[in-house]
Amino acid sequence: MSTGKFIVIEGMEGAGKSSAIAVIESILNEQGIDYINTREPGGTPLAESLRDMVKSVDNQETLTVETELLLMYASRSQLLANKILPALAAGKWVIGDRHDLSSRAYQGGGRGFDESIMNTISDITLKGFRPDITLYLDIDPHIGLSRAKARGDLDRIELEKMDFFIRVHNKYREIAEQDESIVTVDAAQEMLKVHQDIEKSVIAFIAKTALV
Repeated sequence: MSTGKFIVIEGMEGAGKSSAIAVIESILNEQGIDYINTREPGGTPLAESLRDMVKSVDNQETLTVETELLLMYASRSQLLANKILPALAAGKWVIGDRHDLSSRAYQGGGRGFDESIMNTISDITLKGFRPDITLYLDIDPHIGLSRAKARGDLDRIELEKMDFFIRVHNKYREIAEQDESIVTVDAAQEMLKVHQDIEKSVIAFIAKTALV
């Protein structure tokens, strides 16, 4: 049985991840590729409950940054074991709304956790598992946050101060520049151009996998 592929969409608030995912879905449908969708944190019943803890602005006690970090990876571990890996083994492709790169950017860059700590927790929970391709939608945090605010109420993390998001943005860019499996898309372009860039990258990836 063929092995599926894991495509991840990454980016800050307001980068346009939802519309990007819709573009990828359309391409996979046209290609006759069977797929499922996931999101992080979340994606399974238990992981969704952990998501609520991380995102809620109504927690009865202050969530420490250490707890936030561990909840993110606990949720990811559940999703990987119970949804992503079984789907890939069944030959399905998986479209992921965020994955480990988000923690590297938000908890590593934004919260300031050392890379060695991130690597240790990632090694325990993911055991070396990586996406086959990541599309990083790059957006200036000022623009992204203004878009997010226009959508409605913000969650606990989205309510952080701008300097937090600047650190997140810098970490995203730093990692993307060093990882060949990450394709950076300029999300500040007009939407049609963003979608064209995504389509081009995904079609090229599909063609490449067909040759392997």
